[in-house]
This record gives sequence, structure tokens and C-alpha cells, in this order.
Amino acid sequence: MKKVRRKIGKYEVGRTIGEGTFAKVKFAKNTETGESVAIKVMAKATILRHKMVEQIKREISIMKIVRHPNIVRLHEVLASQTKIYIILEFVMGGELYDKIVQQGKLSENESRRYFQQLIDAVAHCHRKCVYHRDLKPENLLLDAYGNLKVSDFGLSALTKQGVGLLYTTCGTPNYVAPEVLNNRGYDGAAADVWSCGVILYVLMAGYLPFEETDLPTLYKRIIAAEFVCPFWFSAGAKTLIHKILDPNPKTRVKIEEIRKDPWFQRNYVPVKHREDEQVNLADVQAVFDDIEDHFVAERSEITEGGPLIMNAFEMITLSQGLNLSPLFDRHEDYVKRQTRFVSRKPAKVILSSIEAVAESIGLKVHSRNYKMRLEGVSANKVGQFAVVLEVYEVAPFLFMVDVRKAAGDTLDYHKFYKNLCSKLENIIWRPAETIPNSSLLRQMTF
Repeated sequence: MKKVRRKIGKYEVGRTIGEGTFAKVKFAKNTETGESVAIKVMAKATILRHKMVEQIKREISIMKIVRHPNIVRLHEVLASQTKIYIILEFVMGGELYDKIVQQGKLSENESRRYFQQLIDAVAHCHRKCVYHRDLKPENLLLDAYGNLKVSDFGLSALTKQGVGLLYTTCGTPNYVAPEVLNNRGYDGAAADVWSCGVILYVLMAGYLPFEETDLPTLYKRIIAAEFVCPFWFSAGAKTLIHKILDPNPKTRVKIEEIRKDPWFQRNYVPVKHREDEQVNLADVQAVFDDIEDHFVAERSEITEGGPLIMNAFEMITLSQGLNLSPLFDRHEDYVKRQTRFVSRKPAKVILSSIEAVAESIGLKVHSRNYKMRLEGVSANKVGQFAVVLEVYEVAPFLFMVDVRKAAGDTLDYHKFYKNLCSKLENIIWRPAETIPNSSLLRQMTF
């Protein structure tokens, strides 16, 4: 078997770190600077078939316009003859969502710090006439220093100065403002503020203020703003949250007022950034307007061997800093939408074992090289459930299996992963017996 290491322009492309309906996100390294980046890869045929050209152009343009320390940075846009590549800042700390799932509620001070950074980022967007419209913990990333970064501007709106209401109903139901549900037009700024309030509540409570099993009941609660703050919320936090989760957008607190609030002001250090940074949208136009002539070299460097080798640098970025324990510590009660385990069995044995387990629980298996896609019907019998697995060699005779949800409900994925691991005990390596004196791990941290 041959292993393939692709290059896109000056970027050496590594593992897949995310996958959605229309795009994949790859980890890559700038070979000129050594900087880590994330590359969002989209097929032109898919974009055209689903009539997404204007949406993608808008998302790219917006990300260039709203440059801010608390917003994921877009470096550049490239194209080959068949694909579009969006080169983004690589944010190694994962989603805020995963931190909440793992820890439950956060302390008030930590919640306030994230909320301050979120408000700074959203205020900057609004000054640029950009409204995100899908703010939620899944779209908030954390960097290596624990700083928040807003991502995913796919549903955002860019308006002209002085333009009034927005009319597209979009977003995630639990975080959507009441006026968005009423279909009568809404102020994008006020709707974003509401979502920020829901996020603050979730950070401090560890659960949603509005949650029901059916959408009609959920919408009634949101429209009436029926929620209760837990007893551990401080008086200042309760007061601010009630001002934000005001069902009337005209009386709802504005971002400028939030920043002046005494609770918000505590330990607040406004972020410094360059407001006058020049934005050039020429490469965006070139990618979409001159699609055949403007493309980058896309090539594969092929060498003999098995699965892709993950070098020490990639391992460090994957495991959130210099602590490698997340690679080898398989939590029983906590499963992210992307997780992994290690094995000392040969790669082909790992894949054949996973395939046998998948087929035994009724999943379809699509396998290519050292990557596998498993598909089935979701637990509620509505829609598809899909998981992607990829095998990497992290050291001689040591392999890592990267598992991530590609489609379906996160709860389905949690159940699948735990079920999978319970049936793969014979191939999953339990390093607790050997790690304390392991020279192998010392080698890999170089």
C-alpha cells in the first residue's frame, strides 16, 4: 500500500479534522513559514449543483471583512480546476461546546471572560454591518491560550449601512431570538444579542434555558421568554441575562449597554486590534469569476508504506498543546463528536475488526486505503447517521484511529462510539500499564 501526502500550493495537507455535508476541513502546514492552518475544501461541482455560489462568496467576503483577535482569521482563498480551498487560522483548542459537555457548568469568572470576548467579537461584526445569525457554543472555538474565536459565518448577513430588517429565518432553534421565529422581519444586531445571552446562560448553568422535546413547545417558551436562572447565578449575572433575554427586541439591552454593565465590566480588558486594516477581496472574485484560469498546483507526493504517518508536531496540535494525554486517555463517560483511540495491532487488523463490528450492528461500510465511512439510519429513524474513521501511524507499531461524526445526531454518535469501543477491547491499547516509564512517549513529544 502507498501513503499519500498532498500539497496545495505552499501548504502540505494532513489529516481530516472536520467533515460536513458540503465540505471537509483538513489540517495543513505552510511550508514557507511552518504555520499551522485549517483548509476548508469544497468541490466546485457541489457548490454549483446546490446553487451555493453566492452563499460561499458571501461567507468568504465576510470573514475577510471582520478581522478581529476573537474571530477565526481567513488567510486566503485558492482554487484548483475542481475545488475551492479556504485557508483558515488553525484553532487547536476545540469547540467551547466540548468544554461544556466535559466540564458541565463553568465558573462565573470563566464564563464572564468568554462572554466578554464573544461580545467584543460580535460588536466588531456589527460595526461592519455583519450579523452572524448562528451564534452557539459549537461555533465558538478556543485557541491554545484559552481565548475564544467565533467561527462559521455560513448563515451570516452583510447589509448596507442604514438597511433595516432581515427576513431570512435561520439559526439553531434553542439559540434563536423570538422575533426571528415570528417571520415579520428582525434586527440582526438584537437577534445576535439574544443568542449571546443564551450562550452566557449555558456557560454558567451547563444546560439550555429553553429546551423541549418538540419544536412547537420550544418556540412557545422562547417567544414568551419562559426560563428560570439557577440559584448559583449571582444577582449581577441574573440581572444582565434577564435584560438580554427580553422577548421584545426594542427594549432588549444593546451591546453598548452590555459593555457598560457592572457585572460585565469586572476584570474586563478590551482587546486591542487594528481597525484600519485594508481588506482585499480580489482573490475571492478571482476564484469565482475566473474559475478555469485561476488555480493552484495540487499534487500528491507518494511514498511506499501504509497509513499516513502523523509527525510529532501534528500530534501536539491534535492533543491541545504539549499535553499528549488526550491521545491515549479514552474517557468512558465523555465522547466528543471527534475522538480517537490507539492500538498496537497492525493497521489492517484494526480496519477489519472495525468493519466486522460495524456490519454486526447493521451499518454500511465504505472503505478506501486507511479511511472508512460507516452509514446507517439514526436512532429516531429520521435521517442518516454517518461516521468517518481514519488510521494514522504515530510511532512504529503504534496506530491512532481518529473517529468523527460526519452526519446525524451527536447523541447517536455518543452511543455508537461507546458501543464500538466496547466491542473492540481486543484491539484498543490501554497504555496505563506502560505509560509511566514509557520511552516511546518521551520520543514523541520532541
